[in-house]
Amino acid sequence: MPGFTLTYFPVRGRAEPIRLLLADQGAIWTEKEVQIDDWFSGKCELKKTAVRIAGSNKEESARIDMVNDGVEDLRQKFSRFVFIEFETGKEKYLQDLPNQLSPFEKILSNNANGTKFVVGDKISFADYNLLDMIHCHLDLDPKCLASFPLLSAYSQRLDKRPKLSDYLKSEKRNKRPITPKHK
Repeated sequence: MPGFTLTYFPVRGRAEPIRLLLADQGAIWTEKEVQIDDWFSGKCELKKTAVRIAGSNKEESARIDMVNDGVEDLRQKFSRFVFIEFETGKEKYLQDLPNQLSPFEKILSNNANGTKFVVGDKISFADYNLLDMIHCHLDLDPKCLASFPLLSAYSQRLDKRPKLSDYLKSEKRNKRPITPKHK
């Protein structure tokens, strides 16, 4: 019997960092797909289960929160681009992308010169969250990390973690588009 049930729409979306975390940690989970109409009608049962991957101390936890907030800012810009400006704004979005990625490169450089994780010596939810956004942007432009050697090495290093690598190659992941616009 799986320990977790992940309830989300039939896309990767905001649930993908959670899937990355579960896969990498060797957790067993099931997916319960919901449709947008069911979500807004209140037909979905929601539960929360804590996953303790949030830092070894208060300082690390605060930094992880900071990184997650930064990733959320990037996710908001990405979502606006994908859902509102996709047809007309790709060039502008990609021109500004280095400004959005630069802070994450700096964060990596401040932790073991980019050879570990975004914070500390252990993987955190912020790593999965950032990795998901990197994947979204690599899908948009495979060369988007060319000016960011630490982000590039970081994503390649995380992608090679055995359980995560298996998940990234799986049908379970690849049957879902990044967003409904990516069908």
